[in-house]
Amino acid sequence: MQTLHSLLKKHLLNGTVFPAHPLALNEDRTLDEAKQRQLSRYYMASGAGGIAVGVHSTQFEIRDPEVNLFETVLKLAAEEVDAANLDRPFIKIAGICGPTEQAIEEAKLALKYGYDMGLLSMGGLQSLTEAQILDRVRAVTAIIPVFGFYLQPSVGGRIFSYDFWLQFAEIPNVEAIKCASFNRYQTLDVMRAVANSSRCEEIAIYTGNDDNIVADLLTTYQFNVNGKTINKEFVGGLLGHWAVWTNKAVSLLAEVKAYKANKSAAAADDLLTRGIEITDVNAAMFDPANHFHGCIPGIHEILRRQGLLNGIWCLNPNEKLSAGQDEELDRVYAAYPHLNDDEFVKEFLAKDL
Repeated sequence: MQTLHSLLKKHLLNGTVFPAHPLALNEDRTLDEAKQRQLSRYYMASGAGGIAVGVHSTQFEIRDPEVNLFETVLKLAAEEVDAANLDRPFIKIAGICGPTEQAIEEAKLALKYGYDMGLLSMGGLQSLTEAQILDRVRAVTAIIPVFGFYLQPSVGGRIFSYDFWLQFAEIPNVEAIKCASFNRYQTLDVMRAVANSSRCEEIAIYTGNDDNIVADLLTTYQFNVNGKTINKEFVGGLLGHWAVWTNKAVSLLAEVKAYKANKSAAAADDLLTRGIEITDVNAAMFDPANHFHGCIPGIHEILRRQGLLNGIWCLNPNEKLSAGQDEELDRVYAAYPHLNDDEFVKEFLAKDL
């Protein structure tokens, strides 16, 4: 069983920015290796504390036999991280999904390429009981440290009980949980369960609630556990949203940490206002108006505008921007120029040549 290195564990608990790595394709839908590698370098240059590869924004179709890109994208990202020889902690996270047998094989593949953790999806397992899913988690934690993942039902997830999360938190080698339920009640279940577990201090909670990023990061969850007050917070984010404008996401998390260390009403007001602006951007990018149909093309379009991708092609040719989504992206770009990192990307691309 691989465990998380103590320096990386401290880094994870301290809170950082994890972009969910997109997939760079050519127009014929073959892998654009140069752009794929460049995206990994962009995330490191932006100051991100790690990357998540082989996840939803990397497109689940990479696992289809006729596509067969899952191992390739893990390998390319790992090579770029190794080549960068960073002098700071950086966590490589591999997406892991599917039934237990598939999840075990993907965990082993992640280890092969030096990944530190597996982001374990619970999507697409509707026929399994909660007990069976917990057994699956235990099987994967026996191989690699697990980053749990509460995925919203509208994109293939399911609702889990409070008791499920309480048992989940007790599993050794579960090191973090990404809460992407897009629902405050279900988010509360996760926070309360972890606070009530014996491993409360060992598990880092990360927001995946792209509709509520800043409010999640600012909120302290407080619970009475056996007569003792327990506080639990979101320490960072693992987000598809943070796959774009990543340098500004890093600045945002730094501002949140500074606010928590020295609270002021003015800083809180500014951050909460910016939080709503970020949610507005997310609505344009993730396309909830059309049941998230255009979420991956939305990410791609922003990266294309910046020159980090050559196009917005997806493995599924039906995945395109929804009607009016391009105009919505124009709107939020014009409304919130302070949120983009276009200047940073321009400098990065000039140096990266």
